[in-house]
Amino acid sequence: MPSDIDQVLSQKTWAVVGVSNNTTKYGYKVFNQLKKAGYSVFAINPGLESIDGDSCYPSLAALPKKPDAVSIVVPPKITEQIISECASLGILNVWMQPGSESKTAIQAGEKQGITVIHNHCVLIHTRK
Repeated sequence: MPSDIDQVLSQKTWAVVGVSNNTTKYGYKVFNQLKKAGYSVFAINPGLESIDGDSCYPSLAALPKKPDAVSIVVPPKITEQIISECASLGILNVWMQPGSESKTAIQAGEKQGITVIHNHCVLIHTRK
C-alpha cells in the first residue's frame, strides 16, 4: 500500500467530497491541509456555495475540470455512491478518510480499477 499512497499523493488536482465550513470537522481540515500542501483542490458539498472564498460544487460531475484524485469525508453509504460517480467520470484515485470507508465501497472501487486508499488519514500523509 505505501507505493499506492505515494502514487495518489503525486496527483496535483484533488476534490474533497464532504467539505465543511465548520473548522472543527475533518471535511474542513482535509480541504485546508491539501491546499496548504500545495495541491489544487476543489470543494464538494451540495449544501455550500463557497468555503474560505473558494467555490463549492454540488458534485464531482459539476466540476470545471476532472480531478486527479478524490478525498472522501462522508458517511460510508454516501462513499459507495461517490465511488460509482468516480468510476463513471474516469477518476482513478480515491482516498477514503477513516470513517468514510465500507467494505462495499472499497471492493466496488477496486473492481472498477480505482486505486483506493483506506485506513490511512490524508492529514498525516500530507504534513511536511
